[in-house]
Amino acid sequence: MRFLAARRRALVRLAGWSALEAGHTFALGYALAHALDGGFLAGRTGAGLAWLGAAVLAVLAGALSTGRTYPALASVVEPLRDALVRRVVTRALHDGDGAAVSRLTHQVEIARDAFAGLLMVTRSFVFTAAGALTGLFVLAPALLAVVAGPLLLGLLLFAATLRALARRQEAFLVADEEIARSLGEVCQGLRDVAAAGAEARVRAEAGALIDAQRRAAGALARWSVARIAALTVAGRLPLVLLLVTAPWLLDRGVTPGSLVGALAYLTQSLLPALQDLVRGVGTSGARLTVVVRRLLSPAPAASPSPGTDPGPGTEGGDLPTARPARAPGRPPRGAELAFRGTTFAYGPHSAPAVHDLTLTVPPGGRLAVVGPSGVGKSTLAGLAAGLLAPRSGEVLLGGLPADSPAARALRLLIPQEAYVFSGTLADNLGYLREGRVPQGELADAVEAVGMLRLVGRLGGLDAPVVPGELSAGERQQIALARAWLSPAPVALLDEATCHLDAAAEARAEDALAAGPHGRRTLVVIAHRAASALRADRVLVLDGPRTVCGEHAGLLRVSPLYRDLAGDAADRSDPARDLRDPYRVDTVARPGLAGDRGHVVAHGPVGEVQTARDLPDGRTLGGQ
Repeated sequence: MRFLAARRRALVRLAGWSALEAGHTFALGYALAHALDGGFLAGRTGAGLAWLGAAVLAVLAGALSTGRTYPALASVVEPLRDALVRRVVTRALHDGDGAAVSRLTHQVEIARDAFAGLLMVTRSFVFTAAGALTGLFVLAPALLAVVAGPLLLGLLLFAATLRALARRQEAFLVADEEIARSLGEVCQGLRDVAAAGAEARVRAEAGALIDAQRRAAGALARWSVARIAALTVAGRLPLVLLLVTAPWLLDRGVTPGSLVGALAYLTQSLLPALQDLVRGVGTSGARLTVVVRRLLSPAPAASPSPGTDPGPGTEGGDLPTARPARAPGRPPRGAELAFRGTTFAYGPHSAPAVHDLTLTVPPGGRLAVVGPSGVGKSTLAGLAAGLLAPRSGEVLLGGLPADSPAARALRLLIPQEAYVFSGTLADNLGYLREGRVPQGELADAVEAVGMLRLVGRLGGLDAPVVPGELSAGERQQIALARAWLSPAPVALLDEATCHLDAAAEARAEDALAAGPHGRRTLVVIAHRAASALRADRVLVLDGPRTVCGEHAGLLRVSPLYRDLAGDAADRSDPARDLRDPYRVDTVARPGLAGDRGHVVAHGPVGEVQTARDLPDGRTLGGQ
């Protein structure tokens, strides 16, 4: 009602054209009655034809008015759709609404179409009924007395069924949302379903949801019988009564023309308008009530379970699942990240990506995670963020389970593909903060991560951002500055700087670790060895040979780390003793005799490395 009150002018314009449109309703029965009584039955054919011509002109005027009602209707309906779309998108970005796709592509369009249909049928019935009932009264008050009773009774019966219809409609929409959510999860995880041999379970769960929707649709259809009963009482019973009472009416002065005019009012105007009203309000009205209530209600807070869509803050977005509730100016308490006997695999028959990991990152600590591609680095980040549930053991963040809403508010996850939305640069940078971020803090964030050149190119902090016109590195800079402003005390960087050069990467990591609200706990999924050199400790993921320690110690005990460290590793002078289980040793420091800058293999070698396949990036030179 507040929405309609804000658009009074459009409603007045719609009502004006509807009143003109309804003029032909009054003219139809009135002209027909006088054409018979004063024309054809009186032997005056010309007068009868003149009255029928007047009715035709009224119909043409009504048709013209009908065409003008649609622009007026659009000026009311389209703003509602736009407002609902903004509400759905905002909630999806802020709250991680898992049903956002169904709401945006299905329910918003239902609301728009239902609202338009409801306005059309309601204004049509109101003005048509006004014209018809006025015509009945003008022709003979007795005609109105016969028709008004059953018409009112049928409308009351129809109104009594609306609440039950709305409940059935809501149950149907809930079932539709559940199917959309479930099928979205299944489509994203088809490979996991096949790998885990879970086809039967997924088929059973999806089938149960489809059966629930079928039952809801059946219940909704059964209540449609009540609409038919209401339409019979309000629209067809008056017609029967008018025919039954015709002798009585004629005896009391009602002319034959008036009786025929009354029949025309019922069959050509009131009955079609009633049918549209019952169908429109009974279906569109109930759907509109339910859909708008669901679109405007707060999104339920729920933690993702294994295999469900984790929402914002996962792969493909750098938003946390929930915004921190603390005031932006207060420094957060440090948060400890702990893995306790954590094991995770993507299926019951899959090898664990993380196996019996026990590790603690103290508040304000800095951990680099390295390992070959596919070893489980991003999986570890997902566990730390609470987006994946371990098969055994636990992951704690600030002493809380990592998948709890309170723990998720303590962390932010920045993936490789940074999330940037259309809007101003200031809006993008301040997204993870409650309220508007002061310009001074925005400028500090820009300076901290080194994106002054980007700000200058875009035209300032209030310049609009078009995500498709930004490079991958520029999007990462925006995501890093946004993370710098966030009060979350734990930052998880899943190769979040891979599109930056080494100097920009070092600056961004140091800035995030320091943070504007106090030192953060920082976990970096590293793609450059330099990230490991800046960390307090390094976790080398290597299956059962996973180790954790400081850089110098790992060089002695982990051949994989020595290989991954490449040029960043300390050179030996002379080369280390030949006890490497991988049969590979680091080379002598540059400048020594015989050093050609390549990795030396000793002993029998089972395969030949191809050119540029080694960390130093140089060919083997035939050796």
